Amino acid sequence: MIPRMRTYRELFRTPEFGALFGAFSAQVAANTVAGLALGVLVFELTGSPLLSALSMFGTTFAQLLGATLLMSAADRLPPRAAMTWAGLLFAVGTAALALPGMPVWGLLAVVLSLGLVASVGGGVRLGLLSEVLPREGYLLGRSVMNMAAGVVQIGGFGLGGLLVAVLSARGTLLCAVALNLLGAAAAWFGLSSRAPRATGRASVRETWRVNRLLWSSVPRRYAFLAMWVPNGLIVGAEALFVPYSPAHAGTLMALAAVGMLAGDTLVGRFLPAGVRRRLGVPLLVLLAAPYLVFAVDPPLPVVAVATLVAAVGYGSSLVAQELLMDLTPDEMHGQALGLHSSGMMAMQGVAATVAGAVAQRTSPETGIVVMAAASLVVTLLLAPGLRPGRTGRPSPADDGAGAAVRT
Repeated sequence: MIPRMRTYRELFRTPEFGALFGAFSAQVAANTVAGLALGVLVFELTGSPLLSALSMFGTTFAQLLGATLLMSAADRLPPRAAMTWAGLLFAVGTAALALPGMPVWGLLAVVLSLGLVASVGGGVRLGLLSEVLPREGYLLGRSVMNMAAGVVQIGGFGLGGLLVAVLSARGTLLCAVALNLLGAAAAWFGLSSRAPRATGRASVRETWRVNRLLWSSVPRRYAFLAMWVPNGLIVGAEALFVPYSPAHAGTLMALAAVGMLAGDTLVGRFLPAGVRRRLGVPLLVLLAAPYLVFAVDPPLPVVAVATLVAAVGYGSSLVAQELLMDLTPDEMHGQALGLHSSGMMAMQGVAATVAGAVAQRTSPETGIVVMAAASLVVTLLLAPGLRPGRTGRPSPADDGAGAAVRT
């Protein structure tokens, strides 16, 4: 392995990173195109902001169930086979969403089922990333994958909007099927066969055991909550872009992706470690504060700028992930990162539901403001535990995971 990793060139020279990157990018593209198409389809069928938000982010509810019941599989499955099967299952599920005459309850049931697959698949992928790259390269690699997600989402939302207009929502879902198959092929043909990171049988009991160990550390709890709650609430605000402005929702989502790309590039590539740690909380504040402008019914250009600037704050997730990696034993990386990913996605689903319910009773603008204000409150509550110097690697005396997992 490369002992030190400072540049993108060194990153992409690492064996298997390119294949992992390609499989991830194809999946993000598929999810982006399918999510927009499904949100439009459900809104056309029901006229409900709540159901539209649920259809776009409903997989996140099942990810919470997967994180609590199935996540031990993330370290106990062969990574290449697991990623390939996840891509194939997503292709089958997305094809089912495109079936004519599928009732809304059936669409939501398929979406929730895909969330279970996503929960384990995310843990496998992130755990493999920590295995493919040296520890010093993880943050750079994760930031590049976040940046890729931003770039792909920019194109995906734009392409998705065009495809919906040209092919219809169901035709666009079939395009997402092809992208999922492409991701499965990239994993199968580009990754080498590796043994699982952990031995033993994956089970609900083992998932709960390791989750309890992960949660037993106070510093890790702050890191998890910082990744789950503030940005999840802002994703809930973004889930209201379709009912807020159906004609411009794709543009606003693309602008959010541009801002996320800028934030991940800044945090992952250019900021020194000491500066990164100090900016964790300010970035969370930036993520929410611009959305308060919706309280004064701003014109669309102001909304666009607020969306772009706020999304830079998503770089805070990289700061918290770096902290989590420092606080977690290597043999628990897959489950810890999977728990982070699934918990974050689950919170996004909860926030999207709450935002949709608020918007249904009031207005989309009010729902966005409520989500932003809640995010700011949570950030202020978490801030004392995220200050540099308050979160170091826990010792066995205060961390139930320390001695137990290393044996």
